[in-house]
Amino acid sequence: MANRRALHFVFKVGNRFETACFYRDVLGMKGITVASRQAVSNARKLKWPLSEMGDGVFETKAPGGYKFYLQDCSPPQSDPVLKVTLAVSDLQKSLNYWSNLLGMKIYEKDEKEQRALLGYADNQCKLELQAIPGKVDHATGFGRIAFSCPQKELSDIEDLMKRENQKILTPLVSLDTPGKATVQVIILADPDGHEICFVGDEAFRELSKVDPEGNKLLDDAIAGDKSDEWFAAQKKPKATG
Repeated sequence: MANRRALHFVFKVGNRFETACFYRDVLGMKGITVASRQAVSNARKLKWPLSEMGDGVFETKAPGGYKFYLQDCSPPQSDPVLKVTLAVSDLQKSLNYWSNLLGMKIYEKDEKEQRALLGYADNQCKLELQAIPGKVDHATGFGRIAFSCPQKELSDIEDLMKRENQKILTPLVSLDTPGKATVQVIILADPDGHEICFVGDEAFRELSKVDPEGNKLLDDAIAGDKSDEWFAAQKKPKATG
């Protein structure tokens, strides 16, 4: 499964201006940075709250309450995002899903701590599964983790999930983007309801090229949708996490 790669994690956020500030100005984001001395320096400079956990690791939170752990060290030459951690209710059941069905390699497994580290390649961001007591409560903090694979494998993934009676949230579908590539995606859910998106790699690479005007376009789009005014008029609270 070395031809599959980790892409991104989607968060539900409430205040997009504050969130954009955190990812761009604190983390220095073009891709999320976790192993980054610069991110720690940025947070201190901007007075973004940091809690030292020991051994050069700091905990911080993005708007909405999502936790990030920043390592005060130079980023590796590979993906600076070291791992994404998901809570699971049954480690063995989750390992069967992510490893046996989705083809991830198990890099570490700690029975005592009830955790495991998986990935598709040595130089990619890893997925950590951490068992917790009871059910996983997603509350309002729902997210989605995304991976790419060769487009021809998408139908195979869909067929496998159907045979294994696993949940498919969105069957294989083509998504058109005006003036850009049409991507095919399928969205699954693991045993704890964590959403997983697989997208055709070839079209995604074309679609995800860096736009030099990206920051301005994002800021203009956030300002232009007037969502703050809409929520105020409807007397509804915006999501906070």
